[in-house]
Amino acid sequence: MQTRTIGIVIIIIGILMMIYTGFNYITTKNVVDLGAVKINKEENHPVQWSPIVGALLLVGGIVIIAAGKNKK
Repeated sequence: MQTRTIGIVIIIIGILMMIYTGFNYITTKNVVDLGAVKINKEENHPVQWSPIVGALLLVGGIVIIAAGKNKK
């Protein structure tokens, strides 16, 4: 039962990684702080991965589920 659950979770992660190939997060950096004058800079940080990684996770999850069924 445990291997089936792990396999399903890996399959779901693989599908999501194939659909969404990355995300962005923004950080705010304080550049100037002179009393009432504050200047901030927003930096965009993209995180990208290949859809091939998602496909490999999908196949790996299927293999884990198939291997778990063969043990019984």
